[in-house]
Amino acid sequence: MAKIRKISSIENGVAEVIKILSEDEIEEAIGKGVSFLRKCSDPDQPQQIDHNDSIKLDLACIKKKKAPPLLNSHEYIMSSNFTNIDQHNDDDLDAVLVKFTILHGKLVEVIKKAQDPKSDKGEEISAIEKKEIFDSIKSIENKIMKLKISIDKKN
Repeated sequence: MAKIRKISSIENGVAEVIKILSEDEIEEAIGKGVSFLRKCSDPDQPQQIDHNDSIKLDLACIKKKKAPPLLNSHEYIMSSNFTNIDQHNDDDLDAVLVKFTILHGKLVEVIKKAQDPKSDKGEEISAIEKKEIFDSIKSIENKIMKLKISIDKKN
């Protein structure tokens, strides 16, 4: 039976890597087999992944156009340990989802505006427009992180 891993764990990030990358891709990235990663993904085992290996695995995932699971795990662990997070706002899942929807709408608006033929560089996206798009994406990523923390605290 599959083990349930805490969302806020490196072991969960390693388990996600195993889902994304093939055995050959894992071997190519870190020079170790998938059995090594399975041990690292087991919270009951003493085996832990090396930081350099985690970076290489995340880069391999990015090459496949997938989010970097180990970086996301690190970010989640860091965010969930901040004591100054505005708890009363983040605990209300409905409010977080509404804010997420608003941010998504803003991202769509920024992208459409940047692709408008009447924008700075026409249909080509300018450096300023790229920055606005990346800022909108970062806002959504931050909201997703807060959503994950809020859901995790419900357990």
